[in-house]
Amino acid sequence: MAQLFGYVDMTDSGFIAAILSIAFNPFFWNVVARWEHKTRALSRVCGSPHTACYCLGTVILMLNCVRSHCFTEAMKSQPKLEGLDSHWAYCSGLVILAVGTLFVISSFLALGFTGTFLGDYFGILMEAKVTSFPFSILDNPMYWGSTAVYLGWSLMHASPAGLLLTAVVAISYTIAVLYEGPFTEEIYRRKQKGAKTK
Repeated sequence: MAQLFGYVDMTDSGFIAAILSIAFNPFFWNVVARWEHKTRALSRVCGSPHTACYCLGTVILMLNCVRSHCFTEAMKSQPKLEGLDSHWAYCSGLVILAVGTLFVISSFLALGFTGTFLGDYFGILMEAKVTSFPFSILDNPMYWGSTAVYLGWSLMHASPAGLLLTAVVAISYTIAVLYEGPFTEEIYRRKQKGAKTK
């Protein structure tokens, strides 16, 4: 990992923009979702929790498009790593990207739109914890699938900048999981406790 820093211009504006967009996204959706959970302000403004969740989900999707664009532009503006600029590395990256995409899409299909985009913070709770594929294989498959997509994309472009940015993606998702996990578990614990008292 330390060797990658020698190939990357850390002061490049595109690289900095990519880091900021990567870090901003989970910060944004966690702050907004907790604010909604505490105040129900978005639900009131939008007329219903479902509409509010769909609006936030749309904003998150747009921010993810911006992040992916910044990530790609940062890779383009930085040199390639000769050792990765090979058919083998490209094919490996393609396989990793495909597996990551499988995890992202299957997670979305298992959770649905509101399950994917923080519906539980809007009071839209699922009946039970999802345990089907890909959740049967690993926790938070949406996050790790997305990380794999960026890793694969970086390998396909033989990009040391992309590999460093992928590490930033992994770190930001790790922090998000540490922040979101206990809070979400508490929401469902209260749901179960309320169901038992009825």
